[in-house]
Amino acid sequence: MQTRKLFTVLLSALAVLLLVAGCGGNDKKAASGSGKALKIGATAGAHAEVVHAVAAEAKKQGLNVEVVEFTDYITPDKALAEGNLDLNAYQHVPFLNNFNKQHGTKLVPIGNTILIRQGLISDKIHDLKDVPTGATVAIPNDPTNGGRALLLLQQAGLLRLKDGVGYKATPKDVTDNPKQLKFKELEAAQLPRSLADVDLAAITMNYILSSGIDPKKQGLFWEKKDEPLAVMVLAAREEDKDKPEFKKIVEIYKSETIKKFIEDKFHGTIQSAN
Repeated sequence: MQTRKLFTVLLSALAVLLLVAGCGGNDKKAASGSGKALKIGATAGAHAEVVHAVAAEAKKQGLNVEVVEFTDYITPDKALAEGNLDLNAYQHVPFLNNFNKQHGTKLVPIGNTILIRQGLISDKIHDLKDVPTGATVAIPNDPTNGGRALLLLQQAGLLRLKDGVGYKATPKDVTDNPKQLKFKELEAAQLPRSLADVDLAAITMNYILSSGIDPKKQGLFWEKKDEPLAVMVLAAREEDKDKPEFKKIVEIYKSETIKKFIEDKFHGTIQSAN
């Protein structure tokens, strides 16, 4: 009888140990994630190159990151909003806010990534004073970046805009156009290819570098380094913004490893925003 009782006690103890071990295993799995890759979207070129460096550093810290590359400015936000991405890294806050307004989405910035300036680029002109009357200027056709290009042209002294329009400016807001500039609105990724057909184009540095343009030889005028629209951000869905793994990605962007990668890779043409 005592033997049977002892056997029962041992079985009960073993069951408890197995239960505890099982719970511990589940907790460990929950802490480390399901093993599913964290998907970060980025436009091809500088954004994607930096995300690849972030992914490599994340792997050292036990976080599996998959980089998904895009060639346009709209699809990455759509993919994020629809749950096909966990994060994306390619835009500034005004662009993000405009996307939310147009699509009824709730995407939010959770950290800064890199500084990417916009510049006036030309294959034909080597000085702003040589911009001919009637010149054709290619600008981005997306909201905020199109207005950003017009503001850049105003800063360069080539035109004047209606007071107060800011980054919402369109060609209709040009109030003074002494050079009688003509505007050609194109997808941002197509702007480098347009240089053969236009006199100059307003292009952001990521597309400048990915297309092989020499910014020192072909750049006529640049945004200031502290220009708000030059600051790119990491975006997430609002309901997911506080996930620990997302905070880890933000910290990796701030790390000296990533800052050094950006400096070594881009030699000051693109900089860390942290």
